[in-house]
Formats: sequence, C-alpha cells, structure tokens
Amino acid sequence: MIEFYLDAKSGLSPYQQLVQQVRHALRLGLLREGDQLPTVKEVVAHLAINANTVLRAYRELEHEGLVAARPGVGTFATATLSGASLAAQGPLRLELARWLTKARRAGLDDESIEALFKATFRTTAQEDIA
Repeated sequence: MIEFYLDAKSGLSPYQQLVQQVRHALRLGLLREGDQLPTVKEVVAHLAINANTVLRAYRELEHEGLVAARPGVGTFATATLSGASLAAQGPLRLELARWLTKARRAGLDDESIEALFKATFRTTAQEDIA
C-alpha cells in the first residue's frame, strides 16, 4: 500500500502532492491495478490534513480513471501508468542510486542534488527537442 508524505518545500498544494504520488506509484509499478489506497481517515491521521484535501485528490484521480471508490470498502487503483519501460527501471534505479551516493560524497545536500538533476533534466530535454 502506498504511504503518502508531504513536502512543504515542493511548491505544490497537499492535494496535488497526493495526486502526484499516486501517479508516480502507478508509473513505477509500486501501485498496481486492484491495489487499495489508504482510506481518507488513515491519510488524515497520518498527515494531519483536512479530509476534504484527501477527498479532492481521490476525486481527481477518479476523474482521470486511475482509481475508483467503492462505497464502504475503499478506493482502489483501476489503471496503471507503467509501460514497457518498467523492466528497464531496475538497472536505471541502481545506476541512479550510485550517482546519488557519489553526489553526497562530493558534499551535495538533497536540495543541491535536486537542483542539479532538474537543471540537467531540462537541458537534456531541450537538446532532445532540437
């Protein structure tokens, strides 16, 4: 089961963070079709946020066709976003973990690592378009 977290520095509202985390879990194969999401009550207790925030996130995911609410039972994943690339993720994760270890040994903190990754990602994405 997915365990939600909130990042005050993300720049995203709590409901957007929940939606994004479900999408990422579906994309990475961590959440599969038929898996149950935490109940609204569980998320509220774990994150100390308003129930309406969780309900809004779940409604958006339901509108996108990614989850379905079953009254009295819970909310379940109804689709997956992982494709053929799922098999390639294992070796790439290992390589990325090694890179992260090198970056930390070089003295970079998490915020610096994230900034470096995002800047490099944007640069290479623009080069791929050109």
